[in-house]
Amino acid sequence: MTTVVCWNICKRSAPWNELLAMDADVALLQEAGKVPPDLPSSIDTGSITTTGDRWNDLVDFKSWPLVVKLSDRVKVEWFKRVLPLYRSTGPDEMVVSDVGTIAAARVIPREQEPFIVVSMYSRWLRPHSSTSTKWVAGYSDASTHRIISDLSAFIGDLDSSTHRILAAGDLNTVLGSTDTKLVLPDRDRMVFERMDALGLEFMGPQHPDGRQTIPTPSGLPENTRNVPTFYAPKAKTPENAVHQLDYVFASRGFHSSLRVRALNDPDEWGSSDHCRILIEVS
Repeated sequence: MTTVVCWNICKRSAPWNELLAMDADVALLQEAGKVPPDLPSSIDTGSITTTGDRWNDLVDFKSWPLVVKLSDRVKVEWFKRVLPLYRSTGPDEMVVSDVGTIAAARVIPREQEPFIVVSMYSRWLRPHSSTSTKWVAGYSDASTHRIISDLSAFIGDLDSSTHRILAAGDLNTVLGSTDTKLVLPDRDRMVFERMDALGLEFMGPQHPDGRQTIPTPSGLPENTRNVPTFYAPKAKTPENAVHQLDYVFASRGFHSSLRVRALNDPDEWGSSDHCRILIEVS
């Protein structure tokens, strides 16, 4: 079995030590921030440099999503992020449409078939200055659609069982919410529909694979299976976490070998404002 951890670590240093203590194989990080210089030799973040000048002046953004090798039980081959160009990408390259949104790699376990992993981070964007708006945070769906477009490059057949893709991360949306103060419900729903159209099965985490919020958050149906994965600054602690922002998808067929669980009980949450998502690949 290969163990993958998905985690938005909010640019904090403490989560790195917690990742080490988990004895996992691979981490899909968002908002990774500065990588500690004193990591054990078994941990490898790959090359976070990219080809093309676009990223050279955006040091902060280029470190946000990372694929991290945590153990020697797997080999990891990272894809270099390159600008959209009118040429074919090399076997070790991937086109990225927007900075700070995606990182991908091929994971090669010792005793399992290789699979592709993708760490996703949907950034909040502001509407154009030519339009008036009351959206304080902006919108995240456009960023997610760019991620999906980049992810589509790894899909080359209508038969999704020919692919072995695991994509996970912080999409900054609340599945099923009708609360327009939080999300754009119709637009955000299209994100999940588009993933499904690509043959990527929604894997949760969903209850019972994680603690639920009681009472049900405003804007969600009573039968929601969402589990809180994030607490806002005003909430202060995991006990007060309300909404799910982090999600996992896997190519249909491959998805049956995955188990996904939110480590969102207060005593297992971890030192970030997002909880850890545990993904076991058998």
